[in-house]
Amino acid sequence: MRLLHYNNDGDFSLTEFFEDDIPNKYAILSHRWGTEEVTLTDLTNGNGKKMAGYGKIQFCGEQARRDGLQYFWVDTCCIDKSNAVELQEAINSMFRWYRDATKCYVYLPDVSRPRTDSADGSNEAWVSTFRKSEWFTRGWTLQELIAPASVDFFSKEGELLGNKASLERHICEVTGIPATALRGSQLTVFSIAERLSWAVSRETFRQEDKAYSLLGIFDVNMPLIYSEGKEKAMQRLQEEIEKASKGHKCEDFSVTFSLSEVSDVEYFVAREDELSKIHQTLKGDGSRRAVVLHGLGEIGKTQLSIAYAKRHKDNYSAIFWLNIKDEDSLKQSFAKLAKQISREHPSAIPVSNLETNQNLDEVVGSVKSWLSLPNNTRWLMIYGNYDTPKLSGRTDPAAVDIRKFLPESYQGSIIITTRSSEVRIGHPIQIRKLGNVDDSLEILSTVSRRQELITGEDVLDLTLYLVMNVDLRCLRRRDCRCHLSPRYYTPLSSTCPARWWPDVS
Repeated sequence: MRLLHYNNDGDFSLTEFFEDDIPNKYAILSHRWGTEEVTLTDLTNGNGKKMAGYGKIQFCGEQARRDGLQYFWVDTCCIDKSNAVELQEAINSMFRWYRDATKCYVYLPDVSRPRTDSADGSNEAWVSTFRKSEWFTRGWTLQELIAPASVDFFSKEGELLGNKASLERHICEVTGIPATALRGSQLTVFSIAERLSWAVSRETFRQEDKAYSLLGIFDVNMPLIYSEGKEKAMQRLQEEIEKASKGHKCEDFSVTFSLSEVSDVEYFVAREDELSKIHQTLKGDGSRRAVVLHGLGEIGKTQLSIAYAKRHKDNYSAIFWLNIKDEDSLKQSFAKLAKQISREHPSAIPVSNLETNQNLDEVVGSVKSWLSLPNNTRWLMIYGNYDTPKLSGRTDPAAVDIRKFLPESYQGSIIITTRSSEVRIGHPIQIRKLGNVDDSLEILSTVSRRQELITGEDVLDLTLYLVMNVDLRCLRRRDCRCHLSPRYYTPLSSTCPARWWPDVS
């Protein structure tokens, strides 16, 4: 491993170390390759200072010196890429070199931040640009983000934007990588498919590097063949992964699907647009995704969330529903969840916590801890009836602060149903009244099992009467007659043909 360091005259020198002699402390640069990058040859023959890429080397060296580090590493000029043997050894060692670095500096030439801005990562003008940086789209930067314990991000001016911890929420949302992976959890706790998904949208200049850039993510080694193409390189990678993972089994966190605590409908029709929006928002790789379904009361928000859960239950290891109409109801829901979890995972929740309702706070904490375990990322929590949210500037004593009851790790999927449009937890989706008469007819036809209602001769009269006189909530229930207002049931039942009504005898 070659490392750079400053000379007394202000120039850089290169020192080569063998594995056992590599210094314990050094800095390392992460960046996107651009034009006029300084190679090892350019640096040694003195031409490097004239090249555009020299500024990045200077930046890394100066920042390392400010951090009290004598040595630093930059991939453009610390590897002899003309030497195939050295290049292969370097690429197979790259993850380890980044992991062992004291500091990793990410230089972002497409992000600008004036020196007058603060560096706390809160609602700055540069945040939007940071989230769109091309650095997040490159294949090699995946391991450069995950491997080091300390990662600092800098603007093109060399100004500190924040670090991997302070910018964690943005990084997780942009990359889809769970926070636990960023915090140093063993990568083996994440499934092979999940780790591969982190790289799906990333690109590399050389097609084979799509596979080679993942060697460290899976802790495997293999020869480099820069003429084999991406498909063969990925095939060889898969073979090495299978060899390494043979006999390894990730811990199972599955819980039998059950939503017995919430009322359900036998059939659910319409609302396909809303179901699609929920799926698009929540689909991912295990990092935190949240949806807020807001709208008028009794408009079908809970049933919509249940319909989504039933349709996509195979995508989740566990699905839970909690009643958050008030804090006591929510804690009781957590207690039921704890018992459900402990039936299939006896060691997950302390038994003493389940024997009495006097320790509900401990039960809540135990469930949250279980949901926050590193490889438990495929759960879905549905928080229903969050109609009295705690909001800034409001002093309602009955209001509930949902944030106290969310798992602390940035993983899993969450659906919140509420009448309030002011809940700012996840992606908001407004649930409106059905605007299409055909949808209403489909609901009526489905629950009454009268297909002819959709095309029958009396359909228009019935539709107009229902729109004017019947609460559409009843149309979602099988026994429509039993839920009609008495004011309208008698005239409707006496004037409408009997074929309109389901046989509920």
